[in-house]
Amino acid sequence: MIAQVFVDTNIFVYRHDESDPSKQACAEEWITFLARSRTGRLSFQVLQEFYVTLTRKERLAYDPAEVREIVRDLIAWRPVATDARILERAWVLQDQHAVSWWDALIVAAAQSCGCSVLLTEDLQHGHDFGGVRVINPFRARSETPARIMEAQPC
Repeated sequence: MIAQVFVDTNIFVYRHDESDPSKQACAEEWITFLARSRTGRLSFQVLQEFYVTLTRKERLAYDPAEVREIVRDLIAWRPVATDARILERAWVLQDQHAVSWWDALIVAAAQSCGCSVLLTEDLQHGHDFGGVRVINPFRARSETPARIMEAQPC
């Protein structure tokens, strides 16, 4: 069985950002793997941040209608909604690990849907947040998504 993977906003953004072809290819590989294996998860926070980033950044400036279609497609990943339990968990994570509020919400959402991996470049690679291990896909470039995922506990 393959572990569930929570994908942070930056990975989805890099998939659509042509300014760094290496990161774009890596993000594409991960997202394709997770979509095919149906092991990718995200939150509505990620969808919101993704939409704003792609439509408002000067260097990206995607057409909002195009980004809306991408967001609609990502609904198949069963986004987690922020609720009272996630807020409470995020406050604890923020205090215990000295992470930003937004990162604490991401980790709490990953925990709430049973993910054992959080794919992001925003947190320390390899750090474990109560059973959710951070993987920076751009740091672990020598590993394929399948190899990394098979090594994760289910």
